[in-house]
Amino acid sequence: MATLDTDTAWKLILNASNRSNVTLPLPGTSQPALRINGKSWELVHQATEDARNLISLFLPLCQPIKRPAGNHVIGQLGQSLDGRIATVTGCSRFINGDDGITHLHRIRALCDAVVVGAGTAATDNPRLTVRRANGPNPVRVVIDRHNRVPRSHHLFTDNAAPTLHLIAGEYDSTRKPASIGQVTTIPCLGAEDDPTPVPPERILQVLQDQGLRKIFIEGGGVTVSSFLKAGLLDRLHVMVAPMIIGSGRPAFSLPEIDQLDDALRPQAQLVNLGSDMLFDLAFERRWN
Repeated sequence: MATLDTDTAWKLILNASNRSNVTLPLPGTSQPALRINGKSWELVHQATEDARNLISLFLPLCQPIKRPAGNHVIGQLGQSLDGRIATVTGCSRFINGDDGITHLHRIRALCDAVVVGAGTAATDNPRLTVRRANGPNPVRVVIDRHNRVPRSHHLFTDNAAPTLHLIAGEYDSTRKPASIGQVTTIPCLGAEDDPTPVPPERILQVLQDQGLRKIFIEGGGVTVSSFLKAGLLDRLHVMVAPMIIGSGRPAFSLPEIDQLDDALRPQAQLVNLGSDMLFDLAFERRWN
């Protein structure tokens, strides 16, 4: 019997998306390979350690959302050993290695939407598509209250996937948003001169109204931290690269605490991706 490798494991994961209480066959055969029962799973086929790790990391993202108004939110940060996501000038390409980038693309493939803040979108000019793994592209979402992201950037010009451009304005869920090509602009972030941060709950509500429920908060650090601070992350993947920058932008921006008893202590598993070490942190906010 051939050993199940990472490529085959990824095919099983894609087949498991939004399914539960099912036995999945080895792709191209009728031979059982993976049993899923609620949140638990069992491999019934010989597999490499890397394949098992892949299934362990991604099956939690595949489970269906049962509550009509529910969602599932995963955040991601790629950082150096000393907790930096960019230099003082904003340079962040590429802190994480090839394996970390492939992992990032796999998360995108399992989510309905991938969200970035305006700073990340303007500085990195990302595509936010799935190119290093099989799977569908998510809807791309940029939080851009001040219209900072140049209209020449990939998100607005490449037509590779739908893009939601969230801008300043009062939100009206009954109003059909304006679209040009694959780009839909939704006023929903309040007054442009409002100094208070946009509530993450509002972002999730807008996405829910668009039928988007599995949400990937990809960056940057301020955006991910705002969802973490609000208690809205179910899981957080932190990829740590073997690099010491020494100064620069921190990964997390959270309120100060006085006692370690007040620190966040999520359930964690540590996986060696090859180029990076991954901390898979489970907050399990409201899975169903």
